[in-house]
Amino acid sequence: MSEGNAAAPHGADSGALRGASRKALRARAHPLRPIVHVSGSGLSDGVLRAVDQALLDHELIKVRLVEPDDKKALARELAETSGAELCGLVGHTVILYRPHPENPRADLAQLAGLPPAVRSTQ
Repeated sequence: MSEGNAAAPHGADSGALRGASRKALRARAHPLRPIVHVSGSGLSDGVLRAVDQALLDHELIKVRLVEPDDKKALARELAETSGAELCGLVGHTVILYRPHPENPRADLAQLAGLPPAVRSTQ
């Protein structure tokens, strides 16, 4: 469904998530509401800061794309610039996952298939 990110400044490895992990994270994201909305003007600095903060706060987020010209390209660019894994694109909603750099949520890390050393002991 998607490609991994090229650069991962916040700890997500490029292509780290396998299909089963993406599917599990998409299922976990199902009840979530989009936290950030991206308008037709694209990825502004403000949008990127909001996505970065949301990923730090929640690790797994939804981003709503409002009337994008190319939603797949915009979703990939959003994942790449935020250092997150693109878990899916459902309609105009992007699902992103990036483990917290210092204290990843153990339940999400386990779903993502990250090694135990990366998981938190919460």
